[in-house]
Amino acid sequence: MTDFTDISGLGSIADTYDALLVDIWGVIHNGEVPFDEAIVALERFRAERGPVVLISNSPRPSVAIPAQFDEVGVPHTIYDAIVTSGDATIDELARRAPGPAFKLGPERDDRLYEDLALNFSTLQDAKFITCTGLFDDENETPDDYTELLSEARSLNLPMVCANPDVRVKRGDKLIYCGGALAEAYADMGGEVIYAGKPHQAIYRLSRAWLAEIAGYDIDRSRVLVIGDNIHTDLLGAQNENYDCLFVATGVHEGNAAQVNALLGKHGVFVKYMLSSLHW
Repeated sequence: MTDFTDISGLGSIADTYDALLVDIWGVIHNGEVPFDEAIVALERFRAERGPVVLISNSPRPSVAIPAQFDEVGVPHTIYDAIVTSGDATIDELARRAPGPAFKLGPERDDRLYEDLALNFSTLQDAKFITCTGLFDDENETPDDYTELLSEARSLNLPMVCANPDVRVKRGDKLIYCGGALAEAYADMGGEVIYAGKPHQAIYRLSRAWLAEIAGYDIDRSRVLVIGDNIHTDLLGAQNENYDCLFVATGVHEGNAAQVNALLGKHGVFVKYMLSSLHW
């Protein structure tokens, strides 16, 4: 079993922290509508305590996220900076340019490649795969990619995964992400390179932003991570020695006992829990 404190709201612990690293999808919105109480909580933290850096496994560069917020209805008053898996992945792809690469993912993620001198090719001519997700995440599952991934494995192509999330909740529907394909490829013995949560690259960028905003290096004991995903947000916080607030509005819904059992099963510790992010 793993023990955590089921708190009354972010306001009850806010004085303990000087900054927040906050997941987006599942904590602030569900892909279709914003969570109003979460918006209020983050605005109050910024006004009364310190900076808020949003940290997302979106495969898009962070400059693309504000426009996505406008579509969903999330205000820009809740954050000081945004860091994405796309940002961290760009560094990895730049080292591998000009490729060529096989592009795996929907066209909406092509913003990731805009400033990269990267050439694309067929799978047979590629030197590696760049994966942002499924081509059609509304209708496909990883099983639809068994043949493609098997061929890639036979060609011994490494995969750069721009979104380590396996699944996210879009409205009331769970959809598969790039991490699901990367996981399937790794199970075949394929090499996978990650940059997003729970891996170090995205946290290095987040700390750099916090230091720039605050004007000093904030001690990790004074930074709180808020997330909804055990395998990315929570594990990443644990790996980086941050306190973590688990919000049960995303892919791991349940009561305290169910969440406690799930955390224990995966060997992940969190300090606090809320059913949804609110002040």
